[in-house]
Parts: sequence; structure tokens; C-alpha cells
Amino acid sequence: MADTYREGSLSLRGAVAMGTGVMVGAGIFALTGQVADLAGPLFPLALLAAAGVAGLGSYSYVKATQAKPSAGGIAMILTQAYGRSTVAAGSAMLMALSMVLNEALVARTFGTYLTEPFGFGAGWLVPVLTVLAIAGAVAINLARNESIGWLQTGGAIIKIGGIGLLAVAAMVASGFSYEAGAEGLTAGTSLAGFVAATGLGVLAYKGFTTITNDGAELENPSRNVGRAIVISLAICAAVYLVVALGAGSSLTVQEIVSAQDYALAEAARPALGQAGVIATVVVAVVACLTGLIASMFAVSRMLTMVTEMRMIPHRHFGMPGQVRHHILVYLGVVAALLAVFLDLSQIAAVGIVFYLIMDMVIHWGVLTRIRRVVQARAWVVVTALAADAVVLVAFMAMRGQDAPWVVASAVAGAAAVYAFEAWYLRRHPEDEDSEHAHEH
Repeated sequence: MADTYREGSLSLRGAVAMGTGVMVGAGIFALTGQVADLAGPLFPLALLAAAGVAGLGSYSYVKATQAKPSAGGIAMILTQAYGRSTVAAGSAMLMALSMVLNEALVARTFGTYLTEPFGFGAGWLVPVLTVLAIAGAVAINLARNESIGWLQTGGAIIKIGGIGLLAVAAMVASGFSYEAGAEGLTAGTSLAGFVAATGLGVLAYKGFTTITNDGAELENPSRNVGRAIVISLAICAAVYLVVALGAGSSLTVQEIVSAQDYALAEAARPALGQAGVIATVVVAVVACLTGLIASMFAVSRMLTMVTEMRMIPHRHFGMPGQVRHHILVYLGVVAALLAVFLDLSQIAAVGIVFYLIMDMVIHWGVLTRIRRVVQARAWVVVTALAADAVVLVAFMAMRGQDAPWVVASAVAGAAAVYAFEAWYLRRHPEDEDSEHAHEH
């Protein structure tokens, strides 16, 4: 069965491919232009700084997952720290929603890269391609874990190798100049903008959490969870830096921002011509599809665990199959609606606010409730918590100047999630059969 958890069914290689699959799919293609808009010519360094914030943040996840690996991953960490409570359930839902927003981001990027670089301006085409990508990812997720692992490995090789070669070729063709910094590396940027860009850049790395969500299925999880996360983050940080430098070598900041939804395809055009654009689009398509598959694989398992713990409601509406099958359908529907009705910058803004709130809740729970149990170092957790707070405040302040309703909606949405969970848990107190509920 596709929804059966099989210990040891994911190798270290598959876990690394899973993490990089989500990160590269969401990060470099969807966010390069948005990060450049905030950080100016220093956007490659902002992406590198974001890797540092994500790396600090991963410490709490690694320590908690090593102590108790689970297919519920983040949900189980939250439950360890806070019990079956509003904080745990609400934060788990914020994580799930941030992943669904990530899926919407990647799916819309898929549609955008297939149309915009070639001048296909039909307004209906991007949403149609977006929905098709999500539907395909849902279908593939009914395959066995081993099949998904090999698919992710092949996709990771294609996109990381392909995008790296394209970036290096662009730098060579430009004579290793840095067009984005032609007017000065600090032109048009500020400290607040750089910190805000770092916060947004964290969205490009949060895919490491897919590895913790698959902890129970990873070979030798006490050893391999940490290794897989560190390797994934290191690979993605290197790829992002090279690709950002490649984009900056071909385009000015203004040009990157103008084409922010498909910036890498436009960056290939001056140096490599139409062939470079086509090659970039091919890599983007592979990156987005494998990123979608990886994200749905992880979030469906996390939500299945949360459902079985009776921390969120579940209805099958007459659909056959078990809980995870239903959840995959719901994920697809919600991701498709978000991708059709929101643009990439709106999706990214809400997604990073949800994620950073949840991330801080994780760190606080590890620090104040289970630090000794999981043998975590307090200073590392405190540093991660402070870094999250700083980049979140900076991002909300900068983004709020241009689109205050987006920031306000994200905060209101997070509050609504916690309010709903408080209401739901009051109506459904814990009982002895909670772990076996909703099997039909």
C-alpha cells in the first residue's frame, strides 16, 4: 500500500534527493527575482545568509528527530514539546499550509517558465499548466517510496547538474563580470532590505524539513537524518550561490526584478541565446515537478499522522482508500486554488510568514520543554530563535510597505489557524482511540 510506512525504505541518497528536490524547485527558480528586489546587487549573499539561518534552524529538528524518528516528523516534535494542544496542532497546520503554499509556488513557477520566456501571453495557460502539474504530482505520490526515491535522485542530478552548468556557462560568456553590481554592490539596497531578503531566502531552504517528516522511513535515522539535512543544505547553498552569480553576470538588478517570475530563463538569453533559454526551461520543469512530488510525499505523511492523533478534522466525502489518499486529494485541490488565484510574490510572502512562526514555536518548545531529553545545546537553539525573529520582523516590515494587506492576511491567517485548532480540540478531547480514528 502506498500509505504504509516501511522502515528503511528511504536511503540516505533518497533523503538527500528529497530535500534538494523541494529546495531547488522552490528556491532558485521561484525566488531569485524576489530576493534581488529586496537585497539589490547583494542578492547572492542574501541567499547564502539564508542558508545560515536555515542551518541554525535545522539543529532543533535534527536533535528531536534523532531522539524519536517518526513519519509525522514535525508534528511529533511539536507533540513531544507541547502535547496534544492548540500550540502543537496549530503549528503543525501552519507547517502543512506553508508546504501547500510551497507546492502552489512551485506549480505556478512550472507554468510560468513554460510560457513567459517564449512570449505565450494567454492568461489562462499558466493556471492550466499549474493544475496539470499538481494533478500529476498527486498521482505519482501513490507510487511506492522506493520509486519516488529513484525519481528524486534522477531529478536532482538533472537539475543540479544542469543548472550549475548553465550558470557557469553564463559567467564564462560574460567574462566573469558582475553586471548586477555595475553601479556598486550596495546601490539600491539597505541593511533592512538585505535582512528581509535573507528571511525570504529561508523559504528556498525549508525543504530540509521533508527529511524530518520521513524520519521513520529513513535507513538508520539516528545517524542519517542529520547527515541528509546537512548535505542537502550544503548542496543547495552552493547551487544557489553559483546560479545567483550566473544571473548577476548576465542581467542588471532591474532586469532580474522585471523578469522575477522567470529570471533565470532571461539570464540565460544574453549569454547563451535561445538555446540557453530552452535548456533553462527544461531544467526548471524537472526541478518544479520533482519538487512538487517531494513536498506532497512529506506533507501527506505528516498530515496523516496529525489526523490519526485527532488534532485536525478529516472527512472522506465518499472517496475510497485510506486517510493518506484523501489527504493527497485535498492537498492537490488547495494547492491548485492558491496557485490559480495568487501570484508568486503573494504565495511566497504568506508561506515564509507561516513557516517562520512555526519554526520559532519549534525552537521554543525544544529550548524550554525537551532540551535535556534530546540533548540540545541551549545557545544554538537561542541563536536560531533570534535569527528567525530578526528576519521575520525585517521581512514583514519591508513587504508591508509595498503590500500591507499580504502581511496582514498572513498574520490573520496564522491567528485563524490557532483559533480553529483551539475550538476543534475543545470539541474533541483526547480519548483512548484517538490514534486509531479516521481509518475509513
